[in-house]
Amino acid sequence: MRPIRTFNVTPALPQRLEALRTLAYNLHWDWDVETVDLFRRLDSDLWQSSRYNPVLMLGTISQARLNEITEDEGFLAQMDRAARRLEDYLRDRDWYKRHRPNPVPGECYAYFSMEFGLTTCMPVYSGGLGVLAGDHLKSASDLGLPLVAVGLLYQEGYFAQYLNADGWQQERYPINDFYNMPLHPERDATGAELRIEVEYPGRRVAARVWRVQVGTVPLYLLDTNIEPNNQYDQDICDRLYGGDIDMRIHQEIMLGIGGSRMLKALGLAPTAYHMNEGHSAFMALERMRVLIEDHGLSFAEALQVAQTSQMFTTHTPVPAGIDLFPPEKVLHYLGHYRHCFGLGDAEFLALGRTHTGDFSAPFSMAVLAIKTATFINGVSKLHAEVSREMFGELWPGLPLSEVPIQAITNGVHARSCVARSTQALYDRYLGPNWAQASPGAALWERVHTIPDDELWRNHEQCRSHLVVTVRDRLTQGLRDRGGSARELTEAQECLDPFVLTLGFARRFATYKRATLFLHDLERIRSIITGSGCGRRVQFVIAGKAHPKDIPGKELIRSIVHFTRDQGLSKSIVFVPNYDIHLSRDMVAGCDVWLNTPRRPREASGTSGMKAAMNGLPNLSVLDGWWDEADYSRTGWPIGHGEDYEDLDYQDDVEANALYDILEKEVVPLFYDRDKDEIPRGWVAKMKEAIYFNTPQFNTARMVKDYATQGYFAASDRAHTLAAADYGPGKALSAWQTRLVDHWYEVRFEEVTISAIADLQVNQPFTVTAAIQLGALTPADVQVELYQGTVAVDGEIHAGVAVPMAHQGQDAKGRSLYGLDMEYTASGLQGLSLRILPQHPSLNSSYDPKLVLWADPDSVQVIAGVAASPAVV
Repeated sequence: MRPIRTFNVTPALPQRLEALRTLAYNLHWDWDVETVDLFRRLDSDLWQSSRYNPVLMLGTISQARLNEITEDEGFLAQMDRAARRLEDYLRDRDWYKRHRPNPVPGECYAYFSMEFGLTTCMPVYSGGLGVLAGDHLKSASDLGLPLVAVGLLYQEGYFAQYLNADGWQQERYPINDFYNMPLHPERDATGAELRIEVEYPGRRVAARVWRVQVGTVPLYLLDTNIEPNNQYDQDICDRLYGGDIDMRIHQEIMLGIGGSRMLKALGLAPTAYHMNEGHSAFMALERMRVLIEDHGLSFAEALQVAQTSQMFTTHTPVPAGIDLFPPEKVLHYLGHYRHCFGLGDAEFLALGRTHTGDFSAPFSMAVLAIKTATFINGVSKLHAEVSREMFGELWPGLPLSEVPIQAITNGVHARSCVARSTQALYDRYLGPNWAQASPGAALWERVHTIPDDELWRNHEQCRSHLVVTVRDRLTQGLRDRGGSARELTEAQECLDPFVLTLGFARRFATYKRATLFLHDLERIRSIITGSGCGRRVQFVIAGKAHPKDIPGKELIRSIVHFTRDQGLSKSIVFVPNYDIHLSRDMVAGCDVWLNTPRRPREASGTSGMKAAMNGLPNLSVLDGWWDEADYSRTGWPIGHGEDYEDLDYQDDVEANALYDILEKEVVPLFYDRDKDEIPRGWVAKMKEAIYFNTPQFNTARMVKDYATQGYFAASDRAHTLAAADYGPGKALSAWQTRLVDHWYEVRFEEVTISAIADLQVNQPFTVTAAIQLGALTPADVQVELYQGTVAVDGEIHAGVAVPMAHQGQDAKGRSLYGLDMEYTASGLQGLSLRILPQHPSLNSSYDPKLVLWADPDSVQVIAGVAASPAVV
């Protein structure tokens, strides 16, 4: 029965307890352990049954309990302290102010992401991408950045996982009750719900706006599950990564285009736009439309202005992970933009194609993001290398090492992932600022002053807590599906709180090789049981496969079957429905964090960072973040970074390497105890994991990198180009049009080298180039000498570019450029010359994607003579 009127009923709190409402609606509580303790103290059973949701808890707790605590002086004092901490936190975030003393007027950064993993009670994330986005917001708040975030609010979110009796993954989709979650509907000046509309073929779809307060950072989420939308359109914000390709493009239109309109409706005019993956790249189309229709810019001018303030972070290490849409669907859903831009079909689709002449190629969201961004980065050093190979063709003629895709390695939010007791330990010995301290800060030296016994006893408590958590979760899951009495008993007896525990938790995709540790069943059984020596090993495993990923589901079932068939259900445990809460218990309570992806397909990985912050050594293939960590002192590498063509052979080699490390290094070190039952060598490795990894792989460092390398510069450029009714932006666009129109006229005609073929180290010589610039001027270009060692294939690899000085013109009107140089290394060395565009308003000379190299077959090279004098 449909209601004739609806009401949003909020908890009726006594006036003395109003601070609880304020605390509940700011997610700062998620990383403030004392505020979490406050809500747990209110009603520990209800806190757990509400999935750690303070808003739901306050709405369902009995009035009698509320009245009771109004008389509890201890509780009230704790509540007041928590309220003061929140007030102090919101007021005292000063990193941004200290490092950005002269921001542009209205400086603001918009961060777009398909998912945000912030806390357990908001299941609108699927995994690492979302949790990374959530940690980005938390650290942006910690640092005081003027950042706002944009996403979608999913009615069913990502699925809840359970296993049937055969160990096969099943999915449930619990409905999210937004009115009992820590978020608010945004309202306009009249008090009505704030809504925006987005055009789809033959209709307009409405979306209302919700706000989640993440410390000082507002996260705005769009929700289409409202009238007057039809049922299909209401389902746009139904399931994260659900539905077919049409539903996916509907969602990404709402995220990118709807998100941009939402910011405008909120009165926000960001100075930098950050696309976290390519899902939101349609944002660029909407921004260009506004610049054309509202400000009178041409398409070329609008593209130039929009690109100047946009940033793109790719998280995808393989082409198969990129969203690709058929050309006909893009034209069907977004064809009205091409009319606004004045483009033909092929020109419009070229925005999302690497090879613009391939008219059958699909439309790539990653390519659209790259072509409309001025700053592009991968999420680890290795991933940046992989990304340069994937997308290098977008910069034709540029060496892969120079493709402008930077590396900003991911991090994790320390206060969110380090166990409560471990945080107290760090606060005591390192001081309260450790969670944001930079690498190299003096306080990190104090890690080595933490008493071994104190660190070890704390970790043993974390392991015991994990064992209890796993037993409770398994028992509850069995009860939900009607498990037998025998199964319930086994669940209550699984794991041993005193045994070496390896953790593995991540998405169950085949390339992550969750079952590599089972490659040799007899050998792993011997390791687990201790082969009679009593030094046993156990595994805690968790993670979800995508509902349509049958091979991923097979991996889960194979683990369950192995444990049953081998009678190892007490030593290998798969814990269903992996979420943020379970993740925090696992990264604190396991002893070793295991990761076995196929290199280089792990873009970054962050669970191992969380484990390291809790003092866990990593045992991992050298991929993602681990490839750049100090993996010898803070854990163990599997292999040495090899790449394989024969995948079966790779599995053999790396599985045996894993077993060898466990048998010869990990197990002996863990069980080597002194008279006080403390494994001193193991504790030393724990301290190294904390010392080296906590400051480096931290979102405090990561967000600082995004700010100093991206947000600040993008905001400055955007402000500059928008001045005087976009005058500088129009001028830059006109210059670039002229550059493209006349680039074909530019050529090297003569290169003079004052040296013969044989040189000695540090022997000076001069190189001069005579260049025909056509209609361009020396101010439009920069000429560089590119030199380095010649490899066996006859090419210069990893060369170094050195600018050449303009020396005027010769009698033929050619521009002359010269450079005095010498080689500092022996061997077969080579040089070449190249021309790149230059303009004071460009972010980089690579932005126009033009480079001209001296062609050895067509350029006259004169060697062994002095350079010709310039004629001015």
